[in-house]
Amino acid sequence: MELAVEAAQSRHLPDFLEQFALRATRMLDAMWGGVAVYRGRETELHAMRGGASTAEAAANWIISRAQDSQNDVETRAIPKETSEELALPEKPGAVVFVRIAASDNERLGTLCLLRKRKTLGEGEKRLLHALASHAALSLENFRRFSQLERSKRQWVEDIDAISDYIVVHDRAWNIVRTNRSLASHLGVPPVALVGEAMSSLRQIAETGSDLPCPFCRDTDRAKEEYVAASAERIFLVSTSRTPGAADDDTRTIHVLKDITDRREAERRYRELFDSIQEGLFFATPDGRFLDVNDAMVRMLGYASREELLRADVSPHLYPVPEAREKFLRALSERGVLRNYEETLRRKDGTLLHTLQNITAVRDARGRIAQIRGLMLDVTEQKTFQSQLQRERDFNQKILNTTQSMILVLDTAGLISYANRRCYEAGYQEGELIGHRLVDWVEASHREDFDAALETTAHGHQVENLELRVRRSDGSMGHFSISLSPMRDEQNAVNSVVVVMTDITDAALLQAKLAHSEKMATIGRLVSGVAHEVNNPLAAILGFTDLLLENPEVPGSAREDLQIILQETQRTKDIVQDLLSFARQRPVQRELVQVNSVLRQTIKLRSYDFASHGVEVVEDFEEALAAALGDSQQLQQVFLNILNNAYDAVQEAGQRGRIRIHTRRQAEMIEVAISDNGTGITDPHRIFDPF
Repeated sequence: MELAVEAAQSRHLPDFLEQFALRATRMLDAMWGGVAVYRGRETELHAMRGGASTAEAAANWIISRAQDSQNDVETRAIPKETSEELALPEKPGAVVFVRIAASDNERLGTLCLLRKRKTLGEGEKRLLHALASHAALSLENFRRFSQLERSKRQWVEDIDAISDYIVVHDRAWNIVRTNRSLASHLGVPPVALVGEAMSSLRQIAETGSDLPCPFCRDTDRAKEEYVAASAERIFLVSTSRTPGAADDDTRTIHVLKDITDRREAERRYRELFDSIQEGLFFATPDGRFLDVNDAMVRMLGYASREELLRADVSPHLYPVPEAREKFLRALSERGVLRNYEETLRRKDGTLLHTLQNITAVRDARGRIAQIRGLMLDVTEQKTFQSQLQRERDFNQKILNTTQSMILVLDTAGLISYANRRCYEAGYQEGELIGHRLVDWVEASHREDFDAALETTAHGHQVENLELRVRRSDGSMGHFSISLSPMRDEQNAVNSVVVVMTDITDAALLQAKLAHSEKMATIGRLVSGVAHEVNNPLAAILGFTDLLLENPEVPGSAREDLQIILQETQRTKDIVQDLLSFARQRPVQRELVQVNSVLRQTIKLRSYDFASHGVEVVEDFEEALAAALGDSQQLQQVFLNILNNAYDAVQEAGQRGRIRIHTRRQAEMIEVAISDNGTGITDPHRIFDPF
């Protein structure tokens, strides 16, 4: 009983162990006593109070044997050298080891007693068991007290290490405990606040409560959490109420977390979040928005952020339901979507074209828990692109369907673009792109083209410049060329648009028209001259006939008069033919004799042929049937060919010969005209007069 009382009163384990070893030594009539206590891998030997000191070697031997003992009570002989090191008045005969075990049979220590006698009586054994039980109970209590003290110290250290302010008060509103952070804020040690009224802490923050504690709101609630503010700081107050040792000793714990910086960061984040012009959103996988910024609200056409967050937009946000499934599938596969184009529907039903950057936030199982994204409204850009594409297609169609060749030159005169008409005209891309257009211009006209290009490079337009340009087949053609400057963003000329129109055929038609007008003028002149000539010819014929009828005219004179009459008649016929050729009349298709038309045509040039030694050979098939045609137009065609043949044989430098051959070919009549002249360079112009 005395041991139990001593154990309860003792607060220091070494004192208890030394006292316990002393009492056990006395009760067992031992010479020396000690207790080996085990702390993990270490062993401490506490000798009885007032006894002789134990040499280190002897102590190590006792500790070693104590650890080796396996029985509850075990007696061992002491080696002579160990006995001598003990420095006892008498030599012990044996050492008794008594195992001290906890309730779970864990070895707590070993009681070691040095005795003269080597044997133990039954009463001594029972006494040793009782001592071991008391020692085990006391060691367990000391261990629990030690753990409790360590926990208390650790709790205090942990509380003091927390940067948040912590204060505990009782039901009387008096401070029981504060941590170091709160005391440091007030500039006093923590112990100085113990016992002070909670009202003394109002300088820290206020919740607006009328209670003596500035941090309490509802004392009936076991837990509370709210925000309290001072002039400078904002605190999140977490309150917990716990029962004390007595029923009426409820303790209230307040934890004040300074959230001023967090609130400021949240405010800045919200300002930044809402000031971004792109739509920002946080959403669930099923399409409900968790948070959005103001730009997102405007994009989707809602009146406020709250309205959009309350609304279930997923059923009508996607015009095509399959689009949402496609979006979720792509996001699940990739995790991140960059520049994802999607068409959405606003609240009013209008379409919204968007460009999105999306990130999937996954939970611990890898499932998508949240969708975060940035959305850019590209509706105007899409509309502009569509209009631009339509205009581009329209312009491209115009460029490709026009009959003019359109090219774009850079400032160096190199071709950078050619429309489809250029390739339809036979040019190859390799001949055009990257080559100088001036190289296609006839050498005599290149200076004019360079001057026009220089004028255009200075910002002026050149219209209807007529030049001879080489065609794709190598022939030269007449082209009407217009040059227009194109400017960049700085209004500087960076290229030239060239529109080229082949006017070769138009020039020929114009020449034919001029020739026709000339022939018409000649015809009118011939008609007037013929009428004037016919009058004296008629007089000559009349007087010649009178002379031939006069019997007084001698015979020799009659022969001369007959010649005058024939030549005058022939002259009249020639004049008549000229009148017929020069007379303009509408086209009249009728049956004509081709041979007759040819002979009349030959007559018109017979004088020139005869005077210049040109022989005309008529190889006509006389049995030709009449053909349907306009005699005047046929005569014009035949005359043009004869004129060209006449010019060709004149240039040959030899006696000219023109052969005209007619014959029937099935249902057609063939007229072949050949000569021994120099030939014609352009066969397509054989029917045009040179």
